[in-house]
Parts: sequence; C-alpha cells; structure tokens
Amino acid sequence: MARQDFSFTTSLRVRWAEVDLQAIVFNGNYLTYFDVAFTEYWRMTGLKDPIEQSKDGLEMFAKKATIEFHAPARFDDVLDIGVRCSELGRTSMRFVIEIFKGEEHLISGEMVYVYADSHARKSTPIPDEWRNRFLAIEKNCPIK
Repeated sequence: MARQDFSFTTSLRVRWAEVDLQAIVFNGNYLTYFDVAFTEYWRMTGLKDPIEQSKDGLEMFAKKATIEFHAPARFDDVLDIGVRCSELGRTSMRFVIEIFKGEEHLISGEMVYVYADSHARKSTPIPDEWRNRFLAIEKNCPIK
C-alpha cells in the first residue's frame, strides 16, 4: 500500500535497546511496533480501550500476525507506522500495518483480531457502534 492509503499514522524513534549485533532492529521488535501503532489507532477511534472492554467481559484476541521485511530500520531512525482496518467480519477484524522511513517502505504486516467473550473464550459479534466507527474512518473497509 502507499502511505497515502492509510487513514492513520504514528511516529516512533528506534531506541538502542531495539537493535541487534547487526545494528538493525531485531525482527521481534516489529510486532511491538505494530502493537504501539495499533494502540494509538484504537485511541484515535474513541472506542472503549482494552481495560474498559475487559470490565464488560469482552476483549480482542490476536489470531494472526504476519511480518514481511523489505528493508531494515536502524538505531535512531524515525519510523512512520500506518494502520488501516482492511476487513471487518462478523466477529473478526483485519488490520494492515506498514512501516516507512521517509518515503522508503520497510515493513508490511497484518494483524487479525477476534472479538470474544473473555470468560467463555468464544467469539462474539463486533458491536454495531464499532462497525459504524470503522466505516467512518476507513471508507474502503469491506464488511462481510
């Protein structure tokens, strides 16, 4: 995807503790970057945060995470991370996350979450309020 295809981006600076002996970001840290960006995206939506969701006995479980490496990030790089809801199912949501340094596309990723009853550990339908909010933010998010 192109940077302009994202309705939301956030920035993050690579810290020394996140690089390996090759002086590039250790691969596992990209999932942390995805999580940081997704948290900021969620905050932007204005929907209940994970703590509030859990008080209602509901939460989102991560079902799938993928990372595709195009080029490495290095210490002190300022990264722009785009997040986009790319698919909204009955009980699951798919998000595309991409990392850029300037105009250079470094990383592509995908996160799939399932909305679930915390106690039963079973999926439950995504609330209409959420659907409406995502559709307002993501004009091209297909609904199944």
